[in-house]
Amino acid sequence: MALSFFGIALFVLLGLGSDHGSAPSAHAATSEEVQITYGTVLKLLHEKTKFRLHSHDVPYGSGSGQQSVTSFPNVDDSNSYWIVRPQPGTSAKQGDVIKSGTIIRLQHMSTRKWLHSHLHASPISGNLENCFFLALNWKLKMLQLVLILLIWGPRSSIPVVSCFGSESESDTGDYWRLLIEGSGKTWKQDQRVRLQHVDTDGYLHSHNRKYQRIAGGQQEVCGVREKRADNVWLAAEGVYLPGTGSK
Repeated sequence: MALSFFGIALFVLLGLGSDHGSAPSAHAATSEEVQITYGTVLKLLHEKTKFRLHSHDVPYGSGSGQQSVTSFPNVDDSNSYWIVRPQPGTSAKQGDVIKSGTIIRLQHMSTRKWLHSHLHASPISGNLENCFFLALNWKLKMLQLVLILLIWGPRSSIPVVSCFGSESESDTGDYWRLLIEGSGKTWKQDQRVRLQHVDTDGYLHSHNRKYQRIAGGQQEVCGVREKRADNVWLAAEGVYLPGTGSK
């Protein structure tokens, strides 16, 4: 475990700075007052079940066939680490604090793919799995919206979540809006948050329905339109970078 943590710290110090300028010193944080900033490497804890948001290089057996995302019970698995990244085209940089309402992306540390959403049936609950990519013009964007309405319709559930893309391949299906519960204005460790998918307005969600084959014993990750106890997450273990923005 100690070697794994050291490796993550080294990754932050040497690797993250290549895209976002020189990296500030990383430090392990335990206080609930510690800010989560761009470049932070963390695990997201599902508040209700205590499983952690997880991915690995195993595709879904149906639907889009993209890399599966689950929630995982073990604390010490390195495939549960995610890097907090800004929305492309903004002035945000590594070390900036993140305000409630901000659009962020989560990059899976091991496979470098993005937390994503699609339009295919999910393996367990039969909800949808999004597979739409960035529309190239307004006509394609309108077609995307029409298909979402036709396929999704009045359902309360949004797709199961997958991982997609690479360092150079990312689209609006990777965008998640950070919503802080309570009076907090900027994201801090141990703070209750929701992640709302920008394209579909659904909340990142997990529940105690478990896979039997592709990820035996791991929980399904999907989403719902309504705010529920099952779509609240907290920043847990990780390597946190000092904040450079206002608190």
